[in-house]
Amino acid sequence: MRRFLRPGHDPIRERLKRDLFQFNKTVEHGFPHQPSALGYSSFLHLMAIGTRSGAIKVYGAPGVEFMGLHEETNTVMQIHFIPGQCRLLTLLDDNSLHLWTLKQTHSNMSELQEERHFTLRGPPGSPPSATQVTAILAHSSQELLYLGTESGNVFVVEIPSFRVLEDRTISPDVVLQRVPEEYLNRRSLELVEALREHPQNPNQILIGYSKGLIVLWDLINNKATHHFLGNQQLENLFWQRNGRQIISCHYDGSYAQWPVSSDDRQPEPLESKVPYGPFPCKAISKIYWQTTKNGLPYIIFQGGMPRASYGDRHSISVVYGNQQTAFDFTSRVIDFFVIANADPLAEFDDPSAMVVLAEEELVVIDLMSPGWPSVQPPYLASLHCSAITCSHHVSNIPLKLWERIISAGSKQNSQFSNMQWPINGGTSKAPDPPQRDLLLTGHEDGTVRFWNASGVCLNLLYKLSTVRVFLTDADPNDNLNQMGEDEWPPLRKVGSFDPYSDDPRLGIQKIFLCKYSSYLAVAGTAGQVLVMELNDEEAEQVVDHSEADLLQDQEGYRWKGHERLKTKDGPVRFEPGFQPFVLVQCQPPAVVTSLALHSEWKLVAFGTSHGFGLFDHQQKRLVFVKCTLHPSDQLALEGPLSRVKSLKKSLRQSFRRMRRSRVSNRKRRTAEVRGCAVQEGISRHDHDALQEIELAPVQRKIEARSAEDSFTGFVRTLYFADTFLRDSSRHCPSLWAGTNGGTVYAFCLRVPPAERRMDEPVRAEQAKEIQLMHRAPVIGIVVLDGQSTPLPEPLEVAHDLSKSPNMQGSHQLLVVSEEQLKVFTLPKVGSKLKLKLTALEGCRVRKVTVTNFASCKSEHSENDLAVLTNLGDIQIISLPALKIQVRYPCIRKEDVSGIASCVFTRYGQGFYLISPSEFERFSLSPKWLVEPRCLVKVPENIGNSHVHSTPGVEKASRISNKTSGIGKLGPPDVLGLQLPSSLANRTSGQE
Repeated sequence: MRRFLRPGHDPIRERLKRDLFQFNKTVEHGFPHQPSALGYSSFLHLMAIGTRSGAIKVYGAPGVEFMGLHEETNTVMQIHFIPGQCRLLTLLDDNSLHLWTLKQTHSNMSELQEERHFTLRGPPGSPPSATQVTAILAHSSQELLYLGTESGNVFVVEIPSFRVLEDRTISPDVVLQRVPEEYLNRRSLELVEALREHPQNPNQILIGYSKGLIVLWDLINNKATHHFLGNQQLENLFWQRNGRQIISCHYDGSYAQWPVSSDDRQPEPLESKVPYGPFPCKAISKIYWQTTKNGLPYIIFQGGMPRASYGDRHSISVVYGNQQTAFDFTSRVIDFFVIANADPLAEFDDPSAMVVLAEEELVVIDLMSPGWPSVQPPYLASLHCSAITCSHHVSNIPLKLWERIISAGSKQNSQFSNMQWPINGGTSKAPDPPQRDLLLTGHEDGTVRFWNASGVCLNLLYKLSTVRVFLTDADPNDNLNQMGEDEWPPLRKVGSFDPYSDDPRLGIQKIFLCKYSSYLAVAGTAGQVLVMELNDEEAEQVVDHSEADLLQDQEGYRWKGHERLKTKDGPVRFEPGFQPFVLVQCQPPAVVTSLALHSEWKLVAFGTSHGFGLFDHQQKRLVFVKCTLHPSDQLALEGPLSRVKSLKKSLRQSFRRMRRSRVSNRKRRTAEVRGCAVQEGISRHDHDALQEIELAPVQRKIEARSAEDSFTGFVRTLYFADTFLRDSSRHCPSLWAGTNGGTVYAFCLRVPPAERRMDEPVRAEQAKEIQLMHRAPVIGIVVLDGQSTPLPEPLEVAHDLSKSPNMQGSHQLLVVSEEQLKVFTLPKVGSKLKLKLTALEGCRVRKVTVTNFASCKSEHSENDLAVLTNLGDIQIISLPALKIQVRYPCIRKEDVSGIASCVFTRYGQGFYLISPSEFERFSLSPKWLVEPRCLVKVPENIGNSHVHSTPGVEKASRISNKTSGIGKLGPPDVLGLQLPSSLANRTSGQE
């Protein structure tokens, strides 16, 4: 049978690969992109958010998360939970209704599944407005939906069958039969703006029409019992808990209280008020009137601000006795709800929290604590409060460092409320995270945020700002919200979303954290490199400055980009946490493109589009700089913030490319081979193979790049290694740098021993320069020890977390370019092995990381390369054999920003941005899965306790029981928080 096996096919290895590698997209971290709708169930204690792309996300207690996606990418307009069930209803902008259920699977977990969908249809020939849904009421009977439309009709629909009960439609003609004559002569009803069920009597519903008429409708007798005639355009309605009053809010910025009397007299409003009058105000789009034990109500409303002065503000006001605050949000408010007493027998609402969904963040306000502080969410973090510019992941953080970071963060967050997270439905079944992981994000405003990436919930631990080191213009908006005691309206800015940066040069481009020494290196857009150490106390200190001239005063070069950032003179006060002690300023002040920190040798290396340098942060002196700029690299001197490019230069480069493309491949290759100053040490056989025109069908010819191409000096990667660089008998510290032009530089370093470290300088001498034949950009460099194992991280061996590297056998150098992986022997740098990744479709390497994969069934583990390509594929490649093990499609190839933002972890996971505010988390290993595993269920005694004894509802219940299996939810399908059976007599206005 052996001769029938494919070459290299190993059944044992194939089985092992199944235990080592598995691709899963596990969870989405961050804030949903472009949210459009919000729903809340006080019965389930769950919140749902819909987006413009048709996604729906349900959240409960930390770790309880569900996601669903509509088939069509239509905007979710409304979300309503079905009272007493684990079902929710969504309305899309195409007027379709979708019923979802949280269904329990065989693995004793819950999943969000779509049961069915439905579109309300009118009679043939009727206009679309006749059935365009504008308002939805999910009745407490659990069997009926009331759908208000643009035409003023209210349709009654059974669920889950979505059968329209045409004989029970509430038409405008019937409603207008008893309306007073003066109202009929004044205006029409227009669309249905709001539908609300009576909180004490489910046989009555409130119908609010756009032009101001409000009707209390008797469902049993199919007639209106009360009419409330408003003079202003209606926006929304709210029932008081006892059902004795209605609160309406209007387009002119006013709200009114209406008594609901037992007789059918025409009621007049008890009070009509314009909170921020007398000048014209914006509409109040939603209002809550919450009762309390001491008699003072909470009046909470959205909008209503004076148009002339505050028309551009996004506000929600809270009024409680003499206290009044207008919470000012930095992005548009989508919707909000108030969390109050859920006990149906309670006499008062006693609100505890207000939850606001803004366009860019979720804000929760604690209404029980003095001053109404914000609550820090355990999930739905606003990752993009300032635009993300880079990411860095650190696995398996030591406990001491973890606690110190949390301590620094807690001192920053003293302004937040200590309130327990109020949205706490469901139960998380996910196991505790096996280790502590950090995800660090750099931002445009010069901040670095430390996120707890250990589990399902990505929450903020600590925020570091680099702005204090520099002189920047103060944000003119800072003082807009600093209100005096007598200022009106009483605005208070809330939320963390602030997309405006004082200075784009502050942007963070590279981050490197050593988890063993607590040293942190951060590099930015204007060539600034800050080295920091962790301090548990506030400190005032001078930041040492050093300049690194990467052009080395070469003539003919002139920087045309932005200036360097100005630094503060004298001591600077820093809060507890990471505090900078040295600043290295690159000249020209171009973007730092690569960064490496070796905390054991106390060295930091940095690279830009002009060259790279090495800095000794213990002695605070520059060791060396190396200019990599090619004479034709004029674009590298214009800077990333230069918006105007030279037309003449662009045309000249275009013509050069056209001329080069006409040159024969053979001539071009010959010219390049002659022009190489340093050869790779390729064998004659390899050289001849490059001359061949015929290639294997699965590969395309590697495209040779000219040395005249722009940005060849761009330093892509930096790497420290203790290896054999000069000869095979002595190893020494070394620094490796790879450029965009396919050049690898290697420097021997002499680091004095610890006892003379401060007395003798670190010395560096260039030992090697390798020019890849095809000048493809160098993406990664790795040195393998005598056992073909990647060298450990700095201080990893000293902390007994890794074996000492093997220094007996010969070391190998792995150079990963965009187009191939190549292994060289050290110290001679002889070519040993290579793997071409360029395929017919033009595959290029974009990210590469050494990853440790552990079997989910045995003790076996191995180091492999995780490679992301420009096609969005991830390939796992073995070391040192360079054989492709598996290939997974991960990111759409059109998603350039997603591919650019991808970061791998050391243990086979990864993150990439699927929107400016969301990370998609994925796993390449079946052993390391971080995903939501949660259960939502309801006790059996709920049953039909919500079905009220009305003839129409009884009929609906009988019909529902005859429908197919998905028609009625059994005990496993509904969510599990034990509530009194008298809940049947209550319908939450929020549901």
